[in-house]
Amino acid sequence: MSGNQADWNAWNAQAIIEFRRNHGKVGGNFEGAPLLLLHHIGARSGKPRINPMMYLKDGDRYLVFASKGGSDTSPDWYHNIKAHPDVQIEVGDETIDVRAEEVTGPERDRLYARQASLYPSFAEYQRRTKRIIPVIALIPRAVRR
Repeated sequence: MSGNQADWNAWNAQAIIEFRRNHGKVGGNFEGAPLLLLHHIGARSGKPRINPMMYLKDGDRYLVFASKGGSDTSPDWYHNIKAHPDVQIEVGDETIDVRAEEVTGPERDRLYARQASLYPSFAEYQRRTKRIIPVIALIPRAVRR
């Protein structure tokens, strides 16, 4: 994929259709990987957005990684959830209200290393950029902390 926005939008739209048609499962690059749909609000536009992304389950939390393939900038969804942290996710056939919280320090490093050990492409993404790739915990709002 060339990486232009129109290509990514088309890919996202197709992945969302496939995800919903197959109860949370998709093929291609994500075959067999745990995938969720993140529903968020544009930080500047205020428009609803949906992004498919890999996640790592950690207790009651769903961890997502703002890797953007190792780009030197964070993905748009990261800025959106920082501005509007109360979001929804679709996991399988379930829709869950969650609060997005960034994980930092040694806990972030441990969790990112766990993801990279399961999916080596994440280690490559971190090697490609000088920025520390953010780890976001999506915590079900029904869960008391």
